[in-house]
Amino acid sequence: MRFKKTREEEPRLGITPLIDIVFLLLIFFMLTSHFHIASGVPIRLPNIAQKEHDRKGNKITIVIDRSGNIYLKGKKIDIKQLGSKLKDHVKKDDRVHMVLEADKAVRHGRVVKIMDIAKMAGVSSIIIAANWKPEKVL
Repeated sequence: MRFKKTREEEPRLGITPLIDIVFLLLIFFMLTSHFHIASGVPIRLPNIAQKEHDRKGNKITIVIDRSGNIYLKGKKIDIKQLGSKLKDHVKKDDRVHMVLEADKAVRHGRVVKIMDIAKMAGVSSIIIAANWKPEKVL
């Protein structure tokens, strides 16, 4: 009995499964990565030893640079207009969290005044930004 010889094909690498895997990895990294959105104002934040967990809700970022200029969502604003702008945000959403990024060279009185304006405007909580470096506190 004669058997027909089958011709063996050379193994080839299919590109379709590789493309699928690359797209799955791309989707995975896009969903799991966190992006830090900087305000564009150069400031040096003070250091802290313990990190607080992120809160859910509407966040408004206020930045105070070294010379004392105030920026609301990246736009320069006068301190007299700050209260009314914050009230507008509070009217839209009751749970507004304010993230305060102040340069460490800014006078303490300026920071406290802005915190007072925010509380009078109805901001539910104030989060003070700082650089977190995990270290032992003595």
